[in-house]
Amino acid sequence: MSELKPQPTAETVDIEKTNLLGLSPVQMKEYFESIGEKSFRATQLIKWIHQQGVSSFDEMTNLSKPLREKLERLAVIRAPEVVSDHLSKDGTRKWIIRVEGGSCIEAVLIPEAGRGTLCVSSQVGCSLDCSFCSTGKQGFNRDLTSAEIIGQVWIAAKFYDSMGATQRRVITNVVMMGMGEPLMNFDNVVAAMQLMMEDNAYGLSKRRVTLSTSGVVPKLDQLADHVDVSLAISLHAAEDELRNELVPINRKYPIAKLMESAQAYIARMPDLRRKLTIEYTLIDQVNDRPEHAEKLAVLLADVPCKINLIPFNPFPLSDYKRSSGNAIKKFQDILIRSGFTATVRATRGEDINAACGQLAGAVNDLTRRSQRYRDRAESVLKVVEAPN
Repeated sequence: MSELKPQPTAETVDIEKTNLLGLSPVQMKEYFESIGEKSFRATQLIKWIHQQGVSSFDEMTNLSKPLREKLERLAVIRAPEVVSDHLSKDGTRKWIIRVEGGSCIEAVLIPEAGRGTLCVSSQVGCSLDCSFCSTGKQGFNRDLTSAEIIGQVWIAAKFYDSMGATQRRVITNVVMMGMGEPLMNFDNVVAAMQLMMEDNAYGLSKRRVTLSTSGVVPKLDQLADHVDVSLAISLHAAEDELRNELVPINRKYPIAKLMESAQAYIARMPDLRRKLTIEYTLIDQVNDRPEHAEKLAVLLADVPCKINLIPFNPFPLSDYKRSSGNAIKKFQDILIRSGFTATVRATRGEDINAACGQLAGAVNDLTRRSQRYRDRAESVLKVVEAPN
């Protein structure tokens, strides 16, 4: 897998100081060489930052004092700021995190027996506008830097460490399914995922780091050149006409092109047992009828995959409703009878708006999309409340 060059935008803070938090192993080596130091120092720094959770150079006792002083002058280890911490009745935890520029993103930790899954954001808002997703309604501000992406993992890891030895768990899985479309922020997402899988950082298996995409085909075609992770396709419809409505990027990269690109990605992976995850949000009377399930089964007949059915999670400004339990069961049964592994994702963190599709943050929207949705909602409300 080839490495990416450091991304200078927003990785430099205080003009002269470089934020080391988001540098991948190769980027960290290049940084030390650029300041006239031995490249092996990169491994030491990565261990201190990501395994020990240390942000002060003074605490890095295996570095010489002159080197620590030099790093203090030239660099910084800076994670984004946690604004608030919300705990769901089911144990799900959501952090509201302020990033440079004042906008807020969200990261969600889902603890389960023997595992902890962290849902990580890649953009401030989202550059796409999927009709069933709250994030898209907030508009878009900018891409997150690699430091802001891996910083979410750093924050969650420090939280686990603070729980004490009797309660301590580890982050076993990271899913790039939070705010934003990961492939629209390709370089920074790849650098962050490389750190997630780095043995001297978080040491996650490539099977336990998952990138979810709505279908940015040109970037998906490049992904295997840089990183080997699990791939999830945010599909939600088996026909272009319906998917155009639900996932507008489908108009540019239709289903046939997307599935061809996704299959080409897993075909390049060394593990021949690799499967795609197909994500399908079930929306009442929109894409949840038996004929939709049958068309999905036909589309995926020759695709090595498992299907994750996601009950729609309501949010303000949406007219969609969650499918009934009976409709979800019928949909699942059709897929299982067709030979697929089809599971229904348990809704977690709904009481703190941390469920799939509900993440919204607080975005300084540069697109005016959020204002258009608010204006539309107010217009509808005025019609409904108007006297007869």
